[in-house]
Amino acid sequence: MIERPERAMLVIPHPDDAEGGCGGTVAKWTAEGTEFVFVLCTNGDKGTSDTNMTTAKLAAIREAEQQEAADSLGVKEVIYLSYGDGELEDNAKFRGELVKAIRTHKPEIVFCTDPFRQTFYLHRDHRISGQVTLDAVFPYARDFLHYNEHIQAGLETHKVADVLMWGTETPDTFIDITDNIEDKIEALKKHASQVASSGRDVDHFVKMYAERQGQMANMTYAEGFKRIQFRS
Repeated sequence: MIERPERAMLVIPHPDDAEGGCGGTVAKWTAEGTEFVFVLCTNGDKGTSDTNMTTAKLAAIREAEQQEAADSLGVKEVIYLSYGDGELEDNAKFRGELVKAIRTHKPEIVFCTDPFRQTFYLHRDHRISGQVTLDAVFPYARDFLHYNEHIQAGLETHKVADVLMWGTETPDTFIDITDNIEDKIEALKKHASQVASSGRDVDHFVKMYAERQGQMANMTYAEGFKRIQFRS
């Protein structure tokens, strides 16, 4: 278990990853008073099998879907970095954007994808966004000589307490989403361009996975995370 924070940030590789990964936790914590900010790294402009679709049109569709999903979960703000799908790089520019978001919104807890999975292939954007988020949290957002232009512009450094990684193979922290499973499902359904083409029964798939996570922690439905503590 982990104490609910006053402020949290979720770094998302693609539109719909937040809702699928930890939409239940977001719904639970926002209802209880947590201020959530999403940082959406890519615009998801390649995620289609429709040969008549263009990247510009798909990016616009998916941004609108993400905003609807975030609104349904009570998220305060979505920051759109608007990188192309599959175009994330572990570089100073991307890392600096995450550092700036952390220093601006000062989350106690940051969520990201687990970049260390080994049992099956992990999408490149998921690996890179997870790794760069960890680096942005520590030590870059903490140390004032990293991206000192933020300090000169009036931002202060910030020490994040914890990172919770979703999609992990070795969860050690579980959040009970039994009362919020329908919120998670409805938020995921806002991503109609992806859900409609997946061929999956969304309700069944979401509940099945949440039930598996719950069984590890004696909960009906849960979301499991790998926790990294940076300060107590």
